[in-house]
Amino acid sequence: MNEPTAPEPQSSAKVIALVDDDRNILTTVSIALQAEGFTTRLYTDGETALKALLENPPDLAIFDIKMPRMDGLELLQRLRDRSALPVIFLTSKDGEPDEALGLALGADDYIAKPFSQKLLTARIKAILRRSDVSRALPGEASDEKMPEPVRRGRLEMDPARHRVTWDGKAVSLTVTEFLILEALATRPGVVKSRNQLMDAAYSDDIFVDDRTIDSHIKRLRRKFREVDSQFSGIETLYGAGYSFGEG
Repeated sequence: MNEPTAPEPQSSAKVIALVDDDRNILTTVSIALQAEGFTTRLYTDGETALKALLENPPDLAIFDIKMPRMDGLELLQRLRDRSALPVIFLTSKDGEPDEALGLALGADDYIAKPFSQKLLTARIKAILRRSDVSRALPGEASDEKMPEPVRRGRLEMDPARHRVTWDGKAVSLTVTEFLILEALATRPGVVKSRNQLMDAAYSDDIFVDDRTIDSHIKRLRRKFREVDSQFSGIETLYGAGYSFGEG
């Protein structure tokens, strides 16, 4: 079951990749998403999924954590080395350590099993809206005013296209990383606490350890230093939080 189960997308249909070794869950979720206007691609193991996600990226991916050969955490870690694709984790009820690690590795959201199809669809649409992967989600209008670009020194952020550059060089960020950076860059020099950054990056019903923000900041710094080894734009005020200094 490693092939798309619906036709490839028309002009507005968004593609959702589902990765789970439970074929019943794959089928049930796929049918529900197709009813909402999405196209789905189904994969039963992480190794096959990783190759497909990199070669032909969907608009969003949903990973189960507990899988043979390559679990969801390893799949995410290897994907994040090369892609900022939005990712939702499916976790068990007692999977809090996995949830925290998944968010720290760059997941954009998680949903605990068992879950309602309505909740999953709402989370997918929220992430697509946040990342602006889609100007018009299934059944929704597309005439909303697009946000203005943010320019701070050598940094330029385009929320409408989810693009970030530093000195004109592209920096690939996940949705969560983008929102954290945007919260800092819109008010340069102002120290934002971890709680404030969590509020900017996550919806109200997601609870993460504040150290998860530290992990995201480390990933942001690493990504910017890949294009500028002297990057020092994100500053730490120990005990208080972080600020953007344009440096």
